[in-house]
Amino acid sequence: MGTPALNGLRGAVTFLTRVPVGGDEDADVAASVPWFPVVGALVGLLVASVYAAGRQLVAPLPAAAVAVAAGVLVTGAFHEDGLADTADAFGAFDVAHARRILKDPVHGSYGVAALVLSLLLRIAALSALGGWAAVAIVPAAHALARAAAILLLGTGAVAAEEGLGASYAARVRGVHLAAVATVGLALGALSAGLWVGPAVALAALAAYVVGSVGARRVGGLSGDVLGAAEQAAEISVLYLGALVVAQGWSGLPWWR
Repeated sequence: MGTPALNGLRGAVTFLTRVPVGGDEDADVAASVPWFPVVGALVGLLVASVYAAGRQLVAPLPAAAVAVAAGVLVTGAFHEDGLADTADAFGAFDVAHARRILKDPVHGSYGVAALVLSLLLRIAALSALGGWAAVAIVPAAHALARAAAILLLGTGAVAAEEGLGASYAARVRGVHLAAVATVGLALGALSAGLWVGPAVALAALAAYVVGSVGARRVGGLSGDVLGAAEQAAEISVLYLGALVVAQGWSGLPWWR
């Protein structure tokens, strides 16, 4: 029991992570959705903290590998699984075949390749960041990526006929999407500072492209496609951070 806001937060944590908080992910989807960017920011803060601490002990690359692994562990590879399933669907003959592939718990070569590529890209981007830069950009990447994925439901793309995508499309309304956008933008600005504009643009573009292509392949926005969109958006923002650091541009982190 608790307030609607607290129940929504618990539902979001239960749905997006493996952290036991006593929530029910199916209790009120609409109430939990605005909390998705918050949970994302917390996961990102965990990843950044592990990385910053690891850099004090080992080289950046192994520190980044451990940090990314920590994020995968706490989320149960939730979005990574969606990415792998969506990638496997591109080996299908038609939409019906693609939907059958999405239900198959075994990942094929496309899925494994996409999963490995995602991990490598994130580890490489994170290893290019300093400790404080990671604390700034990684929470923003996770928060904005989860917001961008959910906001795909407001683009008019047809939701899948069954599964998570259909469930969310049926329950989530414009007011919930507006809340997601507001919370995501606020968290992005708090974390990335002046770089929030480019970060939002990259996250939105990456999520839209991957979401649109994936939805076309499987016949609608499924939960797996949303997961793939999240991964694309997260990686895009991480590489923005890596670019800022590599070029020596100012403003990341904004508080130093």
